[in-house]
Amino acid sequence: MDGGTELDEMVRIERAVARLHARFVNAAARFVAVRGHTEESAAEVGVALGWTGRFARQRLDLAEQLVKRLPHTLDALTHGEVDLVKASKVAGPTATLPDTLAIRVDQLMAGRLDGATAGSIQRLVKKTVLDVDPDGQAERAQQERAQRHVRLSHNDGSTATLAAELPAETAQAAYARVDTTARTLRRGGDRRSLDQLRADVYSDLLLGRDETAVAAALPTQAPSPPAVTSPPPKADVFVHIDLTTLVGLTERPAELAGHGPLPAPVARAIAHDPASTWRRIITDPHTGVPLDVGRTRYRPPKALADYVKVRDRTCRFPGCHRPSDHVDLDHVIPHGCDGPTCAANLIGLCRHHHQVKHSPGWTFRLEADGTVHITTPTDRRITAPPPHEKDLGTRRTSAGSTGDSPGTQEPRRRPEPHTGGRPRGKTRHRRRRRPRGDATPQDGPARRTNPARDASP
Repeated sequence: MDGGTELDEMVRIERAVARLHARFVNAAARFVAVRGHTEESAAEVGVALGWTGRFARQRLDLAEQLVKRLPHTLDALTHGEVDLVKASKVAGPTATLPDTLAIRVDQLMAGRLDGATAGSIQRLVKKTVLDVDPDGQAERAQQERAQRHVRLSHNDGSTATLAAELPAETAQAAYARVDTTARTLRRGGDRRSLDQLRADVYSDLLLGRDETAVAAALPTQAPSPPAVTSPPPKADVFVHIDLTTLVGLTERPAELAGHGPLPAPVARAIAHDPASTWRRIITDPHTGVPLDVGRTRYRPPKALADYVKVRDRTCRFPGCHRPSDHVDLDHVIPHGCDGPTCAANLIGLCRHHHQVKHSPGWTFRLEADGTVHITTPTDRRITAPPPHEKDLGTRRTSAGSTGDSPGTQEPRRRPEPHTGGRPRGKTRHRRRRRPRGDATPQDGPARRTNPARDASP
């Protein structure tokens, strides 16, 4: 018994809930048509359902958008292909668009939602919004950034949450600095968890303290070493921008690794700023593959590690958007099974999904163009296209399916990537394994990996 029957039942129930939510959306839209979208009508909905007035307004807004401007998304909800949260990820980025452009985005998203995570849908919709309305991207970015703020909310116990809404590239760089500092302390012997260290570093930077407060450690722990605050650890934050956009010939959106699309004017400002803390990655405007990684040194295997991280952008597990600056580089065909150490056999996985890959029953296969094929323990097949593909979703097939049914579109073939191998004359052999510079694609049958004993994230 592998739980496959129970998992199928869970999927059926989720789809039934989605269909009920579609009925709710239609009823809410009819209510607004009769009563109007006013504070009083939202208050009455809140009283009837035990919601706050703010939440009731949000639900009524969402219902109106889905019925009036996003019929294809509503149809996906009606058929159980997405839940209400995922539907809201289409409505959010399109809320400021005129009706005609919102309807156009909805049309372009049709058929691309089923099987995608909420985060993937949101990123794809934001990219589509920039594609259909490139002239409005600068104005939208200015309006969104004008709403930046800091919010303090109190939790149930003795803690509180301090959050800031910032420009995406600023927030990403700030988190990278906090995360890198925490990892440096952890490697130096600090016994606090990474989550505890990030929280302590975050508060210390805000309060201007020179060392992490010992009192922040758990009572059962011994005092921890002081934080290292000078000089701060270097944290790479990748911004991918195509060459024609960089020189101002086109206005294609760039991509901030881990976040999603950035308006072209914002990306150009980052790329041309000599004091920028972000690392700009120039990509081919036709294929999306990296052309330049913002450095002049070529020192394998560091060059290979840099290339794979730049190529993958985030963790390659479907639905995970952890930036590639803190992922594990993993051999798709294990190194112990004669898997070569080259870009054609390496992918970036966050520590959690690295452990999942090495759990019994999971198999991974990497194609030359970067497409990853995954089979789960219950024999579900998932195909994740390479990060530079415009379609950021995944293709899934049910248990036992081969994935070759009609309508399944294979990804476009891309030129084989640079392998990061050693220059000629420096190839090393280990026993009977292939040279490190070997870039032969591994297109053979997938090999089942062995369980790994990595430390928990």
